[in-house]
Amino acid sequence: MSALTLELGRFVADLSLNQIPAAGAAIARTGIADCFGVLIAGSRDPEVALIDRELGSASGAALASLVPSGARRTAETAALVNGVAAHVLDYDDVSLDGHPSAVLVPAILAQGEASGSSGAEMLTAYIAGFEVWAELLVREPVPLHRKGWHPSAVLGTVGAAAACAKLRGLDARTTATAMAIAASMSSGLVANFGTMTKSFQVGRAAQSGVIAARLAQAGLTASLDALEHPAGLLTALSVDGNAERDHPFSTAHKEWHIVSHGLNIKRYPICYATHRSIDAALDLVQRYDLTPGKVERIRVSTGKTQMLMLRNSAPQTGLEAKFSMQFAMAAALVARNVGLRELTDDFVRRPEVQAIFPRVVLEGTEVTRAGSNFAPFDAVEITTVGGEALNSGPVEYAKGSHERPLSRDELWVKFADCLGTEFSDSKKSRAFENLMMFDRLNGAGDLALQHA
Repeated sequence: MSALTLELGRFVADLSLNQIPAAGAAIARTGIADCFGVLIAGSRDPEVALIDRELGSASGAALASLVPSGARRTAETAALVNGVAAHVLDYDDVSLDGHPSAVLVPAILAQGEASGSSGAEMLTAYIAGFEVWAELLVREPVPLHRKGWHPSAVLGTVGAAAACAKLRGLDARTTATAMAIAASMSSGLVANFGTMTKSFQVGRAAQSGVIAARLAQAGLTASLDALEHPAGLLTALSVDGNAERDHPFSTAHKEWHIVSHGLNIKRYPICYATHRSIDAALDLVQRYDLTPGKVERIRVSTGKTQMLMLRNSAPQTGLEAKFSMQFAMAAALVARNVGLRELTDDFVRRPEVQAIFPRVVLEGTEVTRAGSNFAPFDAVEITTVGGEALNSGPVEYAKGSHERPLSRDELWVKFADCLGTEFSDSKKSRAFENLMMFDRLNGAGDLALQHA
């Protein structure tokens, strides 16, 4: 058996920014910038206020800030509340079968502010957490979603613990302990997708990472083989019991997962399992000037694992709609857009939107693309009332994906839209520029952003 937990602890403790490929650092900066904007947009959601109201009064030193208000909380609470805000709109980036930045960014901002960490130290911690998460993921051959696990919540917890251990300057053994503690805090279910609990799971993963690193530093013990043990995390999560526990982890021959996996920046605030189909549908709607009255049926070819996530065939709320291919197709047809304005209860309940749902037919395949739980491609066929079949052809990668990245200007447009009218253009521009040179910042305080 390998000593995976200890080996990962050593990797995290020894990692420095100059070891990280320039491409990996650039991807991390993009993820942090995008997540910060999405977090601000999400901070307006009532769920964030609910979580802060009920759990934000935890006793302890108020060492970290909520974004964007600047209200002071304990580091653990700031990570939780900001983590919920980062994921509540489902507009945050996607990779590693989950949402890395929504877990890692709130954790590193909270712990980084509490520890007085520099931007370079926080960027290094982000990549440490990403690499740990990825290393655990690639050891499981079957997508965790199929067993009901939410990867962001179960693997993200360990990644966040690694990131926070890095910011606390823990040695290899104590870092391994932090990850082992986090392994016992991992929890999150696909069954709660489409409810407030999905984003709560992500916030809890960020919070648990902060707590695990703190407890490890304080002397709490944990098994130093908690990840790879036959009764450890990899086995417990495994869909069919075939997780690779014995393969050694070597920094000398390490693949940089952040370069190979990258980040997929979301163009739509809805489950990423719909994005390729939305691209296809919007293209057909615009190319043929389609309206609801012209469409008889919409047939979507996608993956069965994707369909497992998209559990709501007739959503009635904005939250439910985030996990509905039927809604994705309806919004593309009715509004010719799938944006923040469409993900509201009022829009979802509009009669012309609801009328599209029964016309959407899903066809699923068990085949998945290598290294993904998605089908090799999605495709959309729209049949008009006149009987004409309009085909999108296969769409392998969504716009904004690692393979089809957004330009800096396109990323800025999303960021500015997320910040809305509450901030002046100059403040939005300054915040964006700071985020895009994150590793040059003195600390989290350089990102302070008050309303215009």
